[in-house]
This record gives sequence, C-alpha cells and structure tokens, in this order.
Amino acid sequence: MIQSYRDLIAWQKAMDLVVGVYEVTRSWPKDEIYGLTNQVRRATVSIPANVAEGKGRAGANEYHHHLSIAHGSLCELETQLQIAHRLGYLDETRLNPLLETSSEVGRIIQGIMRKLRPTPQRPTPPRPDA
Repeated sequence: MIQSYRDLIAWQKAMDLVVGVYEVTRSWPKDEIYGLTNQVRRATVSIPANVAEGKGRAGANEYHHHLSIAHGSLCELETQLQIAHRLGYLDETRLNPLLETSSEVGRIIQGIMRKLRPTPQRPTPPRPDA
C-alpha cells in the first residue's frame, strides 16, 4: 500500500537515476561544471522532486500536473545525455544504462498519468418519453 511518495516505484527509480547521473558527471570536464553538468544534474533532480511534490499535493489534477513536469524533465535529461555522448563526455557503455532507466521511469510516470486522467463520460442519450 502506498502511504508516501517514497513508496512509489517511479520515485525510487528516479532516485536511482539521480545517483547514476551524478556518478557519470563527476568525470566530465571541469569547464562544464556550470554548463552541461549543471543542467543535467538539475533536470535529473527535478524528476523525483516533482513526483514527490505531486504526490504530496491535494488532488489528482495537481499530481498529474507535477508528473507532467517530471516527464518533461526526463525528456530534457535524455536530450542532454545524448548531447554529452556526442561531445565525447559519455561513452555508450555508460549512456545506455542511464537511458534504459530513464525509459523505465518514463513508462511508469506515463502509466500513473493515464490512471489519473478522468475517463470521459459518454453523454446520456435522451429518454424517449422526454
């Protein structure tokens, strides 16, 4: 039973992603510390933070909104990791596990978002005696 955001698999996997990103960015060029390194780290931290904040808010709409932000940060992160790869800061053996975890987090977040969306109500047909 989910009692806290810490019980959410999306949050747990996103936290694993944060650790992985911090580990790989330690070896990036020092002149990127305020550039790409900072952007990648901020995008990554935003993912579990928004999952947690959304879960802590009142109501499904706010939760959905924060999950949407988390998913956007996930897409941002994947793009930045691809940039780092193209620049030679990240080889495929370190890139691929991060992208796999990112994809998994994205699937989980999208699944939660689908469940939070209200199902559209079909209009009630008019009664023949009306």
